[in-house]
Amino acid sequence: MEIYDFLDMKKLQDIQDQFSNATGLAAIAVDAKGEYMTEGSNFTDFCMKYTRGTAEGNRRCVKCDNECTGTYFCHAGLMDFAFDIIVDGERMGAMIGGQVLPEEPDEDKFRATAEELGIDPEAYVRAVRKVPVSDESKIRASAKLLEMVVNQLVEMEYNQYKNSGRLTGLSDEINHATEVIETINNNTHSLKSIASKQKMLSLNASIEAARSGEAGVGFAVVAKSMGDLSTQSAAIYGDIEKSVIEVTDAIEKLAGMYHQ
Repeated sequence: MEIYDFLDMKKLQDIQDQFSNATGLAAIAVDAKGEYMTEGSNFTDFCMKYTRGTAEGNRRCVKCDNECTGTYFCHAGLMDFAFDIIVDGERMGAMIGGQVLPEEPDEDKFRATAEELGIDPEAYVRAVRKVPVSDESKIRASAKLLEMVVNQLVEMEYNQYKNSGRLTGLSDEINHATEVIETINNNTHSLKSIASKQKMLSLNASIEAARSGEAGVGFAVVAKSMGDLSTQSAAIYGDIEKSVIEVTDAIEKLAGMYHQ
C-alpha cells in the first residue's frame, strides 16, 4: 500500500503551507521512495539555487538528507529538520525542511563556504541575508509540532480508509443477511400453509374414520397424530416468524447506524 492510497494530499499541502507561513521554515514531503509528494514551501535561493546548484554543494546536501534526522545543523550552517511519516508501524514517507538560521549570519564564514563550493561569494552572502532567522529552541519546537500534526493527520486518514473498507464489507453482509431472512420468511409462510392444509386433512380423516366405525379406529389414531403434528408445526413456525421479525429489526437498526 502506498501513502497516496489513503492520504488527501491537498490537506497535507495546506498544513505544510500554513506551517511555513507561520514559522518561516521551509518544508516538503517525500514518499517512501524519496519522490516529492508536495510542492516545496518557503524554500530559499540560498539552498536551492546556490548551494544545491553546485556539484559539491549538492553532494554535501544529499549527504545531510540521507544521514541526518530530527532537527540538525546542515553543512552550510543552517538548521534543517527531517522526520518520518509512520503508518501502522511502517515508514510511508518523510517531511524535510528547515533552511533557517538560529542567529544572524557570519558573512565572512559564508564567503569562505562559497569559495569552497565555487559560488560567487557576494551573491552567496546576498542570498543568505534573505534566509529567515529564528531562535534555535523555536525552530526545534516548530519542527516537532509539524511532526505531531502531520502524523496525526496521516493516522486519521489511514483509519478512515481502513474503516471505510470494513463498513463496505459490513454493508455487504447486512444485504446478504436481509436476503437470507427474506428467504426464511417466505419458506415459513409456505410451511404454515402446509401445516394448515395438514390440519384440514386430519379433520377430514377423523370424520371419515368415525363414519367407518370399528374399521376406522386405526385410521382415526393416525389422523389425530397428524392433527397434533400440524398444530405443533404451526406453533413452531409462529415462533420462527417472531424471531425473524426481531432479527430484521436488529439488522435495520444496524443498517441505520451504518448510513449515519
